[in-house]
Amino acid sequence: MTRVAVAGVGMAPFGRLPERSATSLGVEAVDAALQDAGLAWPDIQTMYCGALLLGLTPGTRISEKLGLTGIPVVNIDNASASGSSAFREACLAVESGRVDVALAVGVGKADGLRNAAGPPPRPGSDQHKETQFLRMQGLFSPMGIFAMRTHRRMHDYGSRIEQFAMVAVKNREHASKNPYAQLRKPQTLDDVMNARMVSDPLTVPHCCPIGDGASAAIVVSEKKARQLGLAPLVSVEASCFRSPSSDAGTTAQDSDTTAQTARDAYEQAGMGPEDISLVQVHDAFTVEEVDYCEAMGFCPEGEGERWVEAGELGIGGRIPFSTDGGLLSRGHPNGPTGLAQIWETTQQLRGQSGPRQVEGARAGLVHMVGVGGVCVVHILKRN
Repeated sequence: MTRVAVAGVGMAPFGRLPERSATSLGVEAVDAALQDAGLAWPDIQTMYCGALLLGLTPGTRISEKLGLTGIPVVNIDNASASGSSAFREACLAVESGRVDVALAVGVGKADGLRNAAGPPPRPGSDQHKETQFLRMQGLFSPMGIFAMRTHRRMHDYGSRIEQFAMVAVKNREHASKNPYAQLRKPQTLDDVMNARMVSDPLTVPHCCPIGDGASAAIVVSEKKARQLGLAPLVSVEASCFRSPSSDAGTTAQDSDTTAQTARDAYEQAGMGPEDISLVQVHDAFTVEEVDYCEAMGFCPEGEGERWVEAGELGIGGRIPFSTDGGLLSRGHPNGPTGLAQIWETTQQLRGQSGPRQVEGARAGLVHMVGVGGVCVVHILKRN
């Protein structure tokens, strides 16, 4: 098995972009990744596209604009983890030795998500009975589910809603330094606390926005990396994927699966939480950052809120989370979200993140969950 390196990353802006098509956004992100890698489109040997609810073969539509070369183009719909799944498949294609250069691209449009919204399954129906974790997703909106999870932590650990609001404030501060982020205007604790209530106790800033966007990453073999003269070399030390087990209950696609997937990634990389410099996490709701910080072993159970309050999860803190603003402020168009995390982590490990740079960043953990449910964890390292 050959070692895998990230050769190039690219982004298109995240936000409400009704005048832009998913294809045009994808082309912009791929062009940026090619330029970053010093490669041309004909150098790409296989392509994986992560997209959610964008119709048939969105990746093929992107490749057609770039110039059809006959390469395999695989389209992946894995909910929020679509882009992360595309990146994993690109890594596996290179690791196996089948190709030397693989592309992962993710695209998303808010219209697809809005059009897919509909009434929950009727209680007692076959769809409603499928599995325990899907019953939860069918009975309640995501906002309701994460509102309940917030209340649960408040009950179990004596947490205060202000502590969760601090996650939103922190991540908006990080996003204010990211030119590709959807929400870049800094906000105060009062702004978060006094915003419109969505699902008690969560106001709007506790929840990620929907929008449009695209991101891409090119991975190469160690041999190709040497030919390209990549320095510093950002290697993929771990790529782990799990679906939930039936005994994990209603948190199966979230904290429980995250804990096991992170353990698998640490073992694969020969590293531990103490070796990680920064984390990109699925923070679609503020409580998630707190839950996953504990699940991945960065702080003791029940201590996540206090770590947020102490500034430990901000840039300059003990273990910075969501350095680009995260889903809460960078945005969450689903398809490209996981690849935006790869873009940010690669930039950080190269020392190219400007005002949001984590000093001395050596390794980054990238985490994404998808409803239904899947969990993908990657560890990247500067060499």
